[in-house]
Amino acid sequence: MSDVVMPPALPPEFGVYFALLEVSALVQQGVEGQLRRDGGLSFVQFQILATCGEDPSSPKSMTDLADRLVHSKSGLTYQVGQLAKAGLVERVPSPHDERGVNVTLSPKGAELLERVLPGHVEVTREVLVDALDDADRDELTRLLGMVLRHLRSRPTRSARRASPPS
Repeated sequence: MSDVVMPPALPPEFGVYFALLEVSALVQQGVEGQLRRDGGLSFVQFQILATCGEDPSSPKSMTDLADRLVHSKSGLTYQVGQLAKAGLVERVPSPHDERGVNVTLSPKGAELLERVLPGHVEVTREVLVDALDDADRDELTRLLGMVLRHLRSRPTRSARRASPPS
């Protein structure tokens, strides 16, 4: 008789979980090289520029950026600081919160975003989209949208941290 204890079998839900984690990591790895090469940007810095570039006339609060990018406020503060030093974003006082800071894309940041986007789209297609036909792409978008809506229906990370402990 053996004294080896076998771990319990993983639940079937872990299949989708591990597949999502691995695909996400591989896609991020694929696009990070292009972002560094074409724009000298980290993945998070690109996300900040792209989010600010969605509606350049509407500055984003640091809290909104942190929640949207699922990034710590301190890490985001550092990354925004680096982008501001490079002249790619501007930090402006929030008109709604005297302690708050909003971030807006600078003309130089918009120019860089415009320069890296074509290569980013190309790499994204190569590492993710080209593996799917149109119906599969639409179905994956629909399924991930359901998961995203489920996760976003919960309080944001910043709201959860601000809540008093139970």
